[in-house]
Amino acid sequence: MAKREILVLPDARLRAVADEIPEVTDEIRTLAKDMLETMYDAPGIGLAAPQIGELKRIVVMDLSKEGETPDPIVMINPEILKYSEETVTTEEGCLSIPEIYGEVERSTQVVVHAMDRHGKHFEIAADGLLARCLQHE
Repeated sequence: MAKREILVLPDARLRAVADEIPEVTDEIRTLAKDMLETMYDAPGIGLAAPQIGELKRIVVMDLSKEGETPDPIVMINPEILKYSEETVTTEEGCLSIPEIYGEVERSTQVVVHAMDRHGKHFEIAADGLLARCLQHE
């Protein structure tokens, strides 16, 4: 695993459209590991591949608290299938916009479809912090 540099605004790659990943390969699994190491080191709870200069549709997250066993989530080609009508406004930050926080309105619940690092398709129904992080990433 290798820690990568996190891009910061105004780097144009942060606004580029990421490419779909056609199949999960060893290269993609290595990218996921690098992203997790980078996210943990930052420290953060979520990271998208474009934030490290990789224009691929992959995000990693870990919402475990300090002192808890890490519980990483890797999502390849994530797609939000459903948003709840109910929303909540909460302060958020972003690793690519350091030291800046703002109030962001998000749906309280989402359903997301993705692949894991083994290429297996899955869906996640999320609320709370996980729903917010999924929408952010």
